[in-house]
Amino acid sequence: MTIQRIEPGARMSGAVVHGNTVYLSGQVGHEGDDIQSQVRTALAEVDRLLAQAGSHKSRILQATIWLADMADFQAMNQIWEAWIDPANPPARATGESSLAAPGLKFEVIIVAAI
Repeated sequence: MTIQRIEPGARMSGAVVHGNTVYLSGQVGHEGDDIQSQVRTALAEVDRLLAQAGSHKSRILQATIWLADMADFQAMNQIWEAWIDPANPPARATGESSLAAPGLKFEVIIVAAI
């Protein structure tokens, strides 16, 4: 079975396809933007990478969300719930963590079927 790497770089790939599954690297917004802007930006990147892999948000199997501050949970969910395919919600976990840069508030890791 082949492995396809989408947008490979020195440190990581934007996504990796193996069989009928696509694994996205963590997607974030722009440092310093408010939480909802960061969520919108990151989810637009999810859409773009899924399309490159031949998938779609309706085929997301699992989402792992990291927030720098759980106080942003409700504001994040407003954008998430407007974006996600309501007929096909994925399994999801959300936790609080320090993210890669101080201005980041949101990161999402996606696994989807093709």
